[in-house]
Amino acid sequence: MPEFRVALALPRWIAAALPPPDARFPSLEERMDLVIRLAQENVRRGTGGPFAAAVFDAETHRLIAPGVNVVVSQRCSAAHAEILAIMLAQRMRQSHDLAAPGRPACELVASAAPCAMCLGAVPWSGIRRVACAARDEDARAAGFDEGDKPTDWPQALARRGIVVVEDVRRGQAVAVLAEYARGGGPIYNSRSASADAHARSSARPRRRSGVGTRRS
Repeated sequence: MPEFRVALALPRWIAAALPPPDARFPSLEERMDLVIRLAQENVRRGTGGPFAAAVFDAETHRLIAPGVNVVVSQRCSAAHAEILAIMLAQRMRQSHDLAAPGRPACELVASAAPCAMCLGAVPWSGIRRVACAARDEDARAAGFDEGDKPTDWPQALARRGIVVVEDVRRGQAVAVLAEYARGGGPIYNSRSASADAHARSSARPRRRSGVGTRRS
């Protein structure tokens, strides 16, 4: 009987790039600076896409768990930075619910606004606050498909009691996206591969099927 198990890993360099466990990041800008540095390092080391995220303790402002995009290297379309940061934070907290009673609230800080998949993961995870840098249109301008999500997604999360803060260090995050695009990093949307295959298929000469049609 085969063993069915999913295991995802962050790049090895990330441990050395993190601060000491007791480090505090009092301001939102400081927390975002750490996340953007991780995104930039991910690009420059060629270990993934231009996105990073981290879950912080909303009271102490200590880092709980980092995440970077490793979709291509881990061969997993779900391996987005936000998803990995949330998964690791849940492991660290030993709970699937980051808003479990008696535990401090958690904040997700991301170098870009969540895509459709990551947006869906936020309320189920127990995250109580989201801060992001680059906007949806910035990621799309770099070639990424962010999926179908409501234009009023911050308000949708707010209705669930989740605070959203946008445009924190947006310029710096957009610069990382631009660096990735200039370097020719892979745009790993699955539908772009499908579109390429369709284009190649359309370019081939078509054979006649042998089934005739009657003219009236």
